[in-house]
Amino acid sequence: MQNVIEIFKEITALNRCSGNYEDFISYIKGFSSKYEYECLIDNYNNILCKKRDSKATLCFQNHYDIVCLIDNNIPKIVEENGFFKAENSTLGADNGIGCSYMLSLMSQGYDCEFLFTSDEEIGLIGANNLEHNLNAKYMLNIDSEEEGEICIGCAGGVDIFGKHYGKKIIKNSDNYELYEIEISKLPGGHSGVNIHENRPNAIKLFGKLVKENGGLLLDINAGERINSIPVNVKAIVAFKDYPTNFDEEFICINKCDTKSEHLNIWSSDITTFIYTFANGVRAYDNNLNVVLDSINLAKIKTNIDSIEVELSARSMDNKNLETIKKETASLLEHFGFEVKTAGKYPAWKPDVNEFTNEVLNIYKTYDLNASLEAIHAGLECAIFKDKFPHMKIASIGPNIFNPHSNKESVEINSIKKIGKIVKEIADKF
Repeated sequence: MQNVIEIFKEITALNRCSGNYEDFISYIKGFSSKYEYECLIDNYNNILCKKRDSKATLCFQNHYDIVCLIDNNIPKIVEENGFFKAENSTLGADNGIGCSYMLSLMSQGYDCEFLFTSDEEIGLIGANNLEHNLNAKYMLNIDSEEEGEICIGCAGGVDIFGKHYGKKIIKNSDNYELYEIEISKLPGGHSGVNIHENRPNAIKLFGKLVKENGGLLLDINAGERINSIPVNVKAIVAFKDYPTNFDEEFICINKCDTKSEHLNIWSSDITTFIYTFANGVRAYDNNLNVVLDSINLAKIKTNIDSIEVELSARSMDNKNLETIKKETASLLEHFGFEVKTAGKYPAWKPDVNEFTNEVLNIYKTYDLNASLEAIHAGLECAIFKDKFPHMKIASIGPNIFNPHSNKESVEINSIKKIGKIVKEIADKF
């Protein structure tokens, strides 16, 4: 697996932002041809590579799209103190590293099924709509982000969307003045993996500022991706007086030069919803040391005639997930939003079997503390277990820190260590 890092650098130079397929598909076609693999692409841009007369019992699977906080961003890799990171952007180690392990195995001629799925980061679209048939008995996903943990279960999730049309023009009889609000420099992070760390949510900070200072909302654009803890807010708000009691480290407030006799404002129900919404962890299991239920207020933006919010709910239990969905929809409707849901994927119930046990045995030769775990994040494994019930599935990965944020990094020694484990698993099955 000596070429994993070299391959990672090659594919990082491609545009792999969610929704962009051409660069990576072109790369994979050339790579497959070079090493004599079939390269099959379905209508959802999922890529399956395998030998023509494959007798594969093991499928390796990863998504190839990455979170880009700036559209069409190509990460510039920086090596620092034993880590790879990127210059002022996400790195795409999630899941460029997993793809690189697979490509390395292909370069060595392994008879496995290699499945590269599309648009995982914007709703597991590729996995949900997979048209390829998989024949392998076992699947190893390499999309986990903490060394030593072998994931055998994960949370299910659903995306919730609200749209509000409550806009009106009022006379500025109370002499409100306009202010530009900008929130930035927050840590951000993954709305599942990092949700229990109480990282500040930019939209919640905004709601607190506006509600506690009697503000009126005119315009807002906040949040980056539905599966990220929001980092940025840009908004125009009317206040009678300059706001007080806010964190100047993250919140910048500038008075606008213009003053209007009339204000085109959004309903106060919108800011009341943001202010009162119970964001973050809803239930935690101290025995398993895992979040059970959570929800993240991820995005909000104004259009010409409507304002839209996006939320992402997760649960380790499908019944609880349905409850959170219904409660959140009801709450949004109470505040005047029209509601729809999408992108639901099931929870993956933990399953210990001959495959997970063998993966654990191999892993323990490199790390005696390795263990079988469940995580509070959505993995495509849940969908594949639903589509292919016969499959035995596990997920591993190197140490990746702060995914979905500008602080994303991956530990180089961990890449090498997991590479050895991946190769041993490929040799075993």
